[in-house]
Amino acid sequence: MIVILGLVILVAALIAGVAGVLANGGHAHAVTHFAVFGYHVTGSTGTLLLYGIVVGALAMLGLSLLLAGARRTSRRGRDARRRLAQSRHETATVSADRDDLRGQRDTARAYTASTLGDDGTTPNGTAPNGTDPGLRRPSLFERLFARRSAPPQADPQPDALASQAPAAQPEPRADQAATVPAGASAPAE
Repeated sequence: MIVILGLVILVAALIAGVAGVLANGGHAHAVTHFAVFGYHVTGSTGTLLLYGIVVGALAMLGLSLLLAGARRTSRRGRDARRRLAQSRHETATVSADRDDLRGQRDTARAYTASTLGDDGTTPNGTAPNGTDPGLRRPSLFERLFARRSAPPQADPQPDALASQAPAAQPEPRADQAATVPAGASAPAE
C-alpha cells in the first residue's frame, strides 16, 4: 500500500514539474540577478524550476541511499544481537548441564567413598558392584608376566581325591638322617 501511495505522489510531482517548466518559458519570464555558488543563472523561470527539480531528485536519491544503508546496518545489528542472545542461552544451558553432571559425579564419589572400606570393598567383603573381589579377572600385567595358575576346578569327586593323593615319601636312610646340612640347626629334642 505504501509503495502504491509513493508511486502516485511521484507521478503527481513529475506532472507538476513538467507543467511548471513549460508554463514559465520565454522572454516574458526571464530570470534576473539569480546566482548559485557564484554561478549566475540566466534564462527563464521555467529553466530555474527545471534545475530545482534535478537538484531535488538528486537529493532524494542520496537520501534514499543513506536510509537504505542505515536500514541494512540496523538489520545486521538486529540479527547479530539475536544470534548473540541465542548463543548466550545455549551457553547457559550447557553450563547448567555441566554443573548438574559435576554434582552427580561428586555425589557418586562421596557415596562410593562412604560405603567402601580401605581395601576397596564394602563392609560385607564384596566389591561395589556386588561381585566378590577374589573372583575378579587378572589384570593385563598379571596375564602377561605372572605365573599362570591352574584354572579353577569344580569340587572334586571322592574317587578323584584318591587319585590326587600324594605318593608316599621314601624313608630316609639312617646315615642321611644323622647328617645335617651346614648352616642348619639340629632339631631340638
